[in-house]
Amino acid sequence: MTTDNSEQNTGAGAHPQHETDAYGQELARIGHHQSQAIEGRDLVFRALAAAGIGHEQADAIVAQVEAGAVAGAHTWISESSAPHGSDARFEDGWHEGVRDVARYLLRIADTTATTGRGLAASHALLLNSVQQPAPAPREAAPAPVLDPAAVLAAAERCPWALAPHEVRHWPDGSFLDTALSAVRPEEHAGYAERLEAFAVQHRTRLEDLLRAYGPGSTPASHGRYALVGQPETLVILERMETAPFLLRGTWDDEEEDVFLDDLEFAWGPRIRLSRR
Repeated sequence: MTTDNSEQNTGAGAHPQHETDAYGQELARIGHHQSQAIEGRDLVFRALAAAGIGHEQADAIVAQVEAGAVAGAHTWISESSAPHGSDARFEDGWHEGVRDVARYLLRIADTTATTGRGLAASHALLLNSVQQPAPAPREAAPAPVLDPAAVLAAAERCPWALAPHEVRHWPDGSFLDTALSAVRPEEHAGYAERLEAFAVQHRTRLEDLLRAYGPGSTPASHGRYALVGQPETLVILERMETAPFLLRGTWDDEEEDVFLDDLEFAWGPRIRLSRR
């Protein structure tokens, strides 16, 4: 009897670790698909530009395709059914969960189809930056390197997203390196300008975030939402919208996960990775 109980306890203790490993594998697979989607979207933008399609129309075309993909997931989820032979209470719970997920997917599809992102313009800016003529050296030119000071200066030019300097939690940009590690090398060229464009596009949303969760707000008074109002938070939010799985993958300090979870909850991105 003692041996059996020991084995059972060991198995129970290993179960949470198994779930953690499985969740990590899911994130890795999703991250792979997202990277491929970004490459495919860039190719589509390039083809549309070559065909003379303007930025706004290109954004609308790509948004329609992405919304259609979400709609396909909605159909697949809506048509799923409980395992054969399930009892009535299980089936009721199954169908209720399916309806909740389907409604959430519908909201994502609606938002994806109607929200202008300026992605085509950002892609064109990046492409133009990369294609600028340069003297041919004997050795290959090094890839563009992000200048943290330039990115921080770009963020500081967006006061509607920032708390006053004297009330910020980390006035020196303590999380800037962590945030910039989620910017891919091919995105380095022109990133500071794209960050400003992101802040301008989402100005109202950033003002609402700062007012509701920034320093001096009721939620912040409980010691939470410490990233809201920081200049490096602009980079984190831009990455949260552009490459959420890469952001999670590079955020390697488990003790500071709560900061990212709080910010994700307050911002409400299209793809939420925290378990709140």
